[in-house]
Amino acid sequence: MHSEFNIYFDTPKTFEIQNIKPLAGLVGLYFIFTTDCEIQYPFKKSKLLYIGMSEKKTNSMGSRLTGHFEGKSKNLGLVNYRKVGQLKFTIINFEMLKNFWEFRIEDLESYFILDFVEKYGVYPICNNKSGFEILEKKIKANFVIDWKYFE
Repeated sequence: MHSEFNIYFDTPKTFEIQNIKPLAGLVGLYFIFTTDCEIQYPFKKSKLLYIGMSEKKTNSMGSRLTGHFEGKSKNLGLVNYRKVGQLKFTIINFEMLKNFWEFRIEDLESYFILDFVEKYGVYPICNNKSGFEILEKKIKANFVIDWKYFE
């Protein structure tokens, strides 16, 4: 039996371009959330709006978050939440999890999204689509994700 591996999130950063630029070249998952309101999901409330990922250094977390910040990603939910309130983000550097995760980063993103669905009842409100169809949580991991960070 594998032991559990706790996932804690780093100190949040304000969703501003000067905090995003240092992430150029980094691959991993990013989490965008509000500070002003809580979203009532079916099972409980959370401030988490979006779970995203970058799979390549050339399309890094820095460029993905810049796309969301500038609206080039065309995620209207994130654009409009940013218009009415302060957003923050935090990241998980994929390099740090490679020793504990043997699959692709796309699978890791799916794992996190589906774990959120289990705890909150639906995808994060601004994850209105994903890069590939997510049907069920097939990959097993012993991650215990600290979703309370976003509550």
